[in-house]
Amino acid sequence: MTTDAPLSILVIPGALRAGSMNRALAHAAVGLAPPGTTLTVHELHDVPLYDGDVEAAGVPASVTALREAIAAADGLFFCTPEYNSSVPGVLKNAIDWASRPPAPPLTGKPTAFAGASPGGFGTIRSQTHLRQVLQFTGADVMAKPELYFSRASALFGDDGELRDQEAIGRLEAHLAAFAEWVRGRRT
Repeated sequence: MTTDAPLSILVIPGALRAGSMNRALAHAAVGLAPPGTTLTVHELHDVPLYDGDVEAAGVPASVTALREAIAAADGLFFCTPEYNSSVPGVLKNAIDWASRPPAPPLTGKPTAFAGASPGGFGTIRSQTHLRQVLQFTGADVMAKPELYFSRASALFGDDGELRDQEAIGRLEAHLAAFAEWVRGRRT
């Protein structure tokens, strides 16, 4: 595969709430895809809580779809909120399912993230924990740049769309850096 072949990035929002800033951030990312890159959002609404008994009885179709989408993507981009100073349960649960054998699709997968928060820390703690969890799974996590949106409520319009031009520029630059980084890992 050549380094200039089109990229496919799977965007996973770490929130389920319809009005979530991080779901809005994930959907905004799709419209800011760098040239030669396609971003697709994969929602986690149907992924059940991880349960070894459920797994032994047969992996649920929603989990199979998640694993296949991760495996098919050239990279993963998470948009994560921060719940109780850490990764939201829904996102950690999806990672737990995706890390299971056989052939866990997170292994070696180029990964980056961003996050928006109404608070002052802008998801820095959540992203720190997410980095730790993903590195343990064997994912290839981009170290820099990082992208945090603090006091992010003001960045979105009443319709939930990302409206702040500076934030749009920062997200666009972050996605371009990630795409370049993913291309650099192709062999």
